[in-house]
Amino acid sequence: MSASSTPSVHSRLLILDFGSQYTQVIARRIRECQVYSQIVPFDISIEEIKKLSPRAIVLSGGPSSVYGKKAPHPTTELFKLGIPVLGICYGMQLMGHHLGGKVEHSERREYGMGSLEILAKSALFKGLGDSLEIWNSHGDKLTKLPKGFRTVACTPNSPYAAIEHESKRFFGLQFHPEVVHTPKGRQILSNFLFEVCGFERDWTMGSFIEEACARIREQVGDEHVILGLSGGVDSSVAAALIHRAIGDQLTCVFVNNGLLRANEEDAVRKLFGDNFQMKLRVEDATARFLSKLKGVTDPERKRRIIGREFISVFEDAVKKLTSKKSGGKERKFKFLAQGTLYPDVIESVAIAGNPAAMIKSHHNVGGLPKGMKFKLVEPLRELFKDEVREVGAQLGLPKEVVLRQPFPGPGLAVRILGNITKERLRVLREADSIVVAEMKSSDWYYKVWQSFAVLLPVRSVGVMGDERTYENTIALRVVESQDGMTADWVKLPYDLLARISGRIINEVKGVNRVVYDISSKPPATIEWE
Repeated sequence: MSASSTPSVHSRLLILDFGSQYTQVIARRIRECQVYSQIVPFDISIEEIKKLSPRAIVLSGGPSSVYGKKAPHPTTELFKLGIPVLGICYGMQLMGHHLGGKVEHSERREYGMGSLEILAKSALFKGLGDSLEIWNSHGDKLTKLPKGFRTVACTPNSPYAAIEHESKRFFGLQFHPEVVHTPKGRQILSNFLFEVCGFERDWTMGSFIEEACARIREQVGDEHVILGLSGGVDSSVAAALIHRAIGDQLTCVFVNNGLLRANEEDAVRKLFGDNFQMKLRVEDATARFLSKLKGVTDPERKRRIIGREFISVFEDAVKKLTSKKSGGKERKFKFLAQGTLYPDVIESVAIAGNPAAMIKSHHNVGGLPKGMKFKLVEPLRELFKDEVREVGAQLGLPKEVVLRQPFPGPGLAVRILGNITKERLRVLREADSIVVAEMKSSDWYYKVWQSFAVLLPVRSVGVMGDERTYENTIALRVVESQDGMTADWVKLPYDLLARISGRIINEVKGVNRVVYDISSKPPATIEWE
């Protein structure tokens, strides 16, 4: 992530990523304190660090040993910048190693809950008492302090569980303050930010909206922008934000691929076309998609076909829009807007063997099509999902959009196991509508990560009235998760499950059986395909 793509107004904290599974959590915790944090690769140059002008640096944890042949190491010049540095777990060991201390493999690995004893006064532990519950995850430990450091806390297995060099404002923690399993960890980070570094609470979504609009206007000028609108949270918030910045210079394209939920097209037309008065082009490509998907049952083939066809439809829409005259002139689109989020930008950073950031192709338009020479507008690329939802709310988007559950890019195609037909889509669409309606009416919809119906390629015998039936099976999938990487099935109340099942069987023609998926991720995935 380059300096030009990040805020220039806010004071900044840099997080050097050494491969910890908790690196994004560190960034989120710091932003929750209303301080702007930015994750960068561990091997960022000292010149780039200076360009970003951070007020402080955090060295993340990581799976390596500091003495490993392929262990990631930062530039040691960062310790000469005169700014506070906090090393967490592996980050602490790196600090100790490079500043003259000694790190050794521990005979007894510390993992999970532990107890931290505070030995001396420290700004990090201000107001936190004499002992803390903490979360450990390490096999190495510091066994010799660097010159000028002192120990301020210990655990039964680590005599140097927290260290500091008071005058240089260098701190090291052997445990993870960012995780919820360290109950007072957020206060430790807050103490670092405000007691040590002197940050101000200047990272708010209100200020972000104002600055983002100014940056969009500066980037775009008088040119036109096109955006692939899916109706999901990310593209909807991006559309609302860009429209606030440049108004009619933005045109949104909504592609109905025939794989959407019930009434999706009408909802998008009403919200963005009627309420927000945006330029909106709707492409009904249902026949094209279903023709391409006829007889296809392999999940990956479905995804590839849908991705390719989406790009083709989108290209056709752009050509049609470009040929239209605007004020007597041909309208051309020089910019493509996408709802790229911060996790999209950093999730593919590979520590082992490839430290460079690889930005994935985004689901909104399936990546940049070959031959389409656009410049990207990505106004949300600094934000995490919860921040995007807050921006959406401040921009006036309704709760139904801002808090909408994730919906897969290929739509209902990956929730129909086997062949995709109009009839099977009807069955699933009606069943899914009932699931959503009942989850919302029972106030469960906004408590879970996802809740949806899946149409199985299974028919079974049933009895409806006095007649024997041989109909389809619907599976219910309801999971709770923080980020979609792991998930657990939700223990819904029996009466709610009974209501959903009863309504689907009674109201959806072609279904006589409903089952509940009680598998977690891993080993199962959230979606069935």
